[in-house]
Amino acid sequence: MDKEALKEQIMEKLEEVNDPELNIDIVNLGLVYNVEIDDEGNVKITMTLTAIGCPLAGTINEQVTEAVKQVDGVKEVEVDIVWNPPWDKSRMSRYAKIALGIPD
Repeated sequence: MDKEALKEQIMEKLEEVNDPELNIDIVNLGLVYNVEIDDEGNVKITMTLTAIGCPLAGTINEQVTEAVKQVDGVKEVEVDIVWNPPWDKSRMSRYAKIALGIPD
């Protein structure tokens, strides 16, 4: 199993998961902190949300899990939502900043 290729495919799938409030994908928003893949194909996504207490956390968690499970070679998916380091606008890609009208 080529973990780097698998990670790329996972990140591509995560780009299909939009933050429901901002309507920008979670990768370009900088919400995905880490993707770990073990030798059996189990994946752990470490990510955050734009705000603590986000009422849509469960929905985003489900969408991330379903998206990652679509990648060939992935067995189980664990989503770990963390608050440290805290998310801020500096983590956003140039694309996301332009889409939201935030100066670079």
